[in-house]
Amino acid sequence: MFNKLEEVVKRSEELTALLGTQEVASDPKKMMEYNKALSSMSEIVEKYKEYKKIKSDYESLKNDLHSEKDPDMKEMIHEEVKELEAKIPELEQQLKILLLPKDPNDDKNVIIEIRGGAGGDEAALFAADLFRMFTRYAERQKWKVEIIDKSEIGVGGLKEIIFSINGKGAYSKLKFESGVHRVQRVPETESQGRVHTSTVTVAVLPEVEDVGEVEINQSDLKIDTYRASGAGGQHVNMTDSAVRITHLPTGIVVSCQDGRSQLKNREQAMKVLATKLYEIELEKQRSAVDSARKLQVGTGARSEKIRTYNFPQGRVTDHRIKLTLHKLDAILDGDLNELIDALITYDQSEQLQNLGEE
Repeated sequence: MFNKLEEVVKRSEELTALLGTQEVASDPKKMMEYNKALSSMSEIVEKYKEYKKIKSDYESLKNDLHSEKDPDMKEMIHEEVKELEAKIPELEQQLKILLLPKDPNDDKNVIIEIRGGAGGDEAALFAADLFRMFTRYAERQKWKVEIIDKSEIGVGGLKEIIFSINGKGAYSKLKFESGVHRVQRVPETESQGRVHTSTVTVAVLPEVEDVGEVEINQSDLKIDTYRASGAGGQHVNMTDSAVRITHLPTGIVVSCQDGRSQLKNREQAMKVLATKLYEIELEKQRSAVDSARKLQVGTGARSEKIRTYNFPQGRVTDHRIKLTLHKLDAILDGDLNELIDALITYDQSEQLQNLGEE
């Protein structure tokens, strides 16, 4: 670990020196590239400096402890040694986590698809609840939410909704939300007061920022336009602004009708298609690399039940990490930090364990 840390510090110093040269200063592309690389190392470098200082202070105080004759001073030094001794393993653990391979998609925006599963209207109503949960979480993070496509049902539920969340680190925070979310509650239409179980499927995909990143042959596309339905004003409802794109080789169909112009809807639909094709390639890579891991990183193991929201007991249980929180109302209002932090911590511990076994 320490050899790797020294390499990071050395590279950081090299980049800092290069940024001061005329050659880099006159090349905006290199300047941006080096600054980005330096920024990605800064946390590791600062943490390692902190570790080295504490380690040095610890060794120095240990020497003082052996040579000190005054009992009161010796006791004071002993307390300081104990304090620093406790900090060292904590910092070593933090450094190990910082050195873990970074998911290249972590800083990306996301596209989220929510679909009602088993449970009819109740599933659609819960799909609407989950959409609100994610949008409220995004608001708390100061992220931007944009609806791409949706299909509503008359009782205020959502048969399906596709939307993007734009914000730094959105994928790193939301990638563990892919899977089946199960709700247990008494529907408003249930006269006997019986608890019903319904399911909603969530898929979180790292957004492809530039459609050109993914190879798409125009000859493989079937593009249809049609009149948008639902709310959106006279313009939306009276022009063929909605766009549906079918990718013939894979059979993937994407549509967008929320924008006011056909051009904007087409751009959005192409971005969703590129994201889905990118996810297919990611899935192939993950299947080979992550087969041994218990917590799949954003795989969309979409047939697997990941979480239960139990209304009668006011609890939320994440089945992957065996965590139960009795704060259902707060979670559905977007207070997801405790859940998300626990999932990230668990994933990091899994990665550390896998590294230790190699």
